[in-house]
Amino acid sequence: MKTIKVLGICGSLRRQSTNMNLLRYAQEHAPSGMQIEIADLSAVPFYNADIAEKPAAVQTLLSKIGEADALLLACTEYNYSMAPALKNALDWASREPDNHLMVGKPAAIMGAGGGMGTSRAQYHLRQVCVFLDLHVLNKPEVFCNAFSGSFDQNGKLVDERIQELISTQLSAFQSWTNKVCATEKSIA
Repeated sequence: MKTIKVLGICGSLRRQSTNMNLLRYAQEHAPSGMQIEIADLSAVPFYNADIAEKPAAVQTLLSKIGEADALLLACTEYNYSMAPALKNALDWASREPDNHLMVGKPAAIMGAGGGMGTSRAQYHLRQVCVFLDLHVLNKPEVFCNAFSGSFDQNGKLVDERIQELISTQLSAFQSWTNKVCATEKSIA
């Protein structure tokens, strides 16, 4: 069985954001047969149809999305919705001809934020994923309260319950990706 290439995309641009640290934890603890790379969105400009030539940062992002078998989206919540950096990355990718970078691609969502984690933002992101024709893993969902002691003073995830939930999600995501990819190949 081939190694599943997963591209992690974080909605926060802060290097030490709790959402970036969720992705780092997932990257370090990916199950055997799964490799997670984390995209750098720091230089990706806002999507603008007037930009005739894609900037290098956009070209790199689109190339990495195209190479990935699946996407792991760390959904930051700003004002009850997803952060613009994540939506912007998806907007750039969706403008490729026939949305070919995302159609049928498996995805999973996780997030850390205040109160209810990032539950509201994740549900908005799921609506966007429907339009993009991404196949999102339904369960388990990872909603982490970023301010409840789940992270240490350096931002490292220390909450064993969330660590176990991420491990469970990654195992389910690996199975989901294999299933979706097998179905997509049989349809083609």
